[in-house]
Amino acid sequence: MNPQAKLIFITSLLLGTTITISSNHWIMAWAGLEINTLAILPLISKSHHPRAIEAATKYFLVQAAASALVLFSSMTNAWCTGQWDITQLTHPTSCLILTSAIAMKLGLVPFHFWFPEVLQGSPLATGLLLSTAMKLPPMTLLYMTSPSLNPTLLTTMAILSTALGGWMGLNQTQIRKILAFSSISHLGWMAIILAYNPKLTLLNFYLYALMTTTVFLTMNSMKVLKLSTLMTAWTKMPSLNAMLLLTLLSLAGLPPLTGFLPKWLIIQELTKQDMAPAATIISLLSLLSLFFYLRLAYCTTITLPPHTTNHMKQWHTHKPTPTLIAILTTMSVTLLPASPMILAII
Repeated sequence: MNPQAKLIFITSLLLGTTITISSNHWIMAWAGLEINTLAILPLISKSHHPRAIEAATKYFLVQAAASALVLFSSMTNAWCTGQWDITQLTHPTSCLILTSAIAMKLGLVPFHFWFPEVLQGSPLATGLLLSTAMKLPPMTLLYMTSPSLNPTLLTTMAILSTALGGWMGLNQTQIRKILAFSSISHLGWMAIILAYNPKLTLLNFYLYALMTTTVFLTMNSMKVLKLSTLMTAWTKMPSLNAMLLLTLLSLAGLPPLTGFLPKWLIIQELTKQDMAPAATIISLLSLLSLFFYLRLAYCTTITLPPHTTNHMKQWHTHKPTPTLIAILTTMSVTLLPASPMILAII
């Protein structure tokens, strides 16, 4: 892709995100979401492969429908209350439509079907943007409207997201699809606590974005897209593979690592809100996604491929690990002891 064109698209992404995050008026927030959608489309379809074009078309249709619903919900609210302010969303029908619209934008169950397909058709760098940066504007809208949203609806969608994100990821061999189902599962954790403690939703999102960025950048450095190529990648960059193992275990939420922090705080908050059954169900359902993280981790470092394999071993490269990946991995693994400081900040 032409560097000037890429610069324009990245700048538009930053502009759209900034407009949505900083706006108080629904029309401005909608305009920011539209700029974002239009800026990411060329990045998805830049390879001109039929799969990429298909992914871009699906993404455009879903995001256009979701944006129309956002506009419809804000207009309904303005019609009934006279308020265009984002934080003044009080009409129950508007809240319901907005929850559906944002769920569609994020890929929450039952509006999740587009996300694995779009991620599978995109390059890894664009997949990283779709999994992290593109979810920030809808998350901020949820954060701003959280007092008005229906807790029962959010809890139901959250438990279904965690369940389906875990179940549908079990049988996958494509790494981008596994990461898409991992994203759906994590969104469940963010949605369940939104009505009770929205700051924890944002904390969970930030830490999820940190760990997912590490995984995507590592996969991009290793040029790995399938489990079968991941099995032979250990000969190429052994140190990077060891770092990927720790990041995957952190993404799974295992205790001594960073990923355990948001899950621990969410379970604690749910228990305080007398929602121990919901906390138990979502914790048990996260074991499903733990299985495919462990499978990825096993393929990354523990498996020695059989000698009859038809995959050639890759040359060991002596390139140093990129500094950014090293910093992100360190943060993805070691932030748990700093949790009092993180809680003081939020």
